Amino acid sequence: MPEFRLPGEIERRSMEIISRELKDRNLMPAPENLAVVLRVIHATADFDYASSLCFTDEAVEKAVHSLLNGVPIVTDTNMAGAGISRVGLKRLGCEAVCYMAEESIAALAKNMGTTRAYAAMKVASERFPGAVYAVGNAPTALISLTELIENGLRPALVIGVPVGFVNVVESKETLFSACERADVPAIIARGRKGGSSVAAAICNALLYTAAGMLDPSDRGWN
Repeated sequence: MPEFRLPGEIERRSMEIISRELKDRNLMPAPENLAVVLRVIHATADFDYASSLCFTDEAVEKAVHSLLNGVPIVTDTNMAGAGISRVGLKRLGCEAVCYMAEESIAALAKNMGTTRAYAAMKVASERFPGAVYAVGNAPTALISLTELIENGLRPALVIGVPVGFVNVVESKETLFSACERADVPAIIARGRKGGSSVAAAICNALLYTAAGMLDPSDRGWN
């Protein structure tokens, strides 16, 4: 029969199970990337992410350093933004923003003949050029960021984990290559899998690492 457990205990037990299964499957990631991989598998129960998550050199370390300096997180959906830990953001003095619902973005997208996600990244890059960009839904957001990076944008980190079937794989690979050439930290999920929950999970792993909150008790959980 299922046993009643408090949230903190559930998370700790889940992380223990995930860590054990990663070892049993010979899928343990590099130590510096472990917190991200654990958090994504915790959010999805999908061990494919142990292989599909790809990191540029020192991506986690650089992102943590930026978050410690209070950089904002820009998301491509309000859903991803809603999943980012408010406790973690507050501890570091950061904010999570999404421009997709702004009327001005819809108007700009119409004038440009593109998607709101593409336009939103362009506007965000002007407001917060050094932000963490977390994309979990829209390949066109990654296309926009790739073009911006090729023209000089230098984000603190780009998280590219959109889910789907059209332009998803290609947009991730193109972005990752552009980030490697420009020395921009990046984390992507190769293949079709991803989503807003994955983007939020990566953000939370980075926030918790930066704020010393990987254990749930440090977030006020029993």
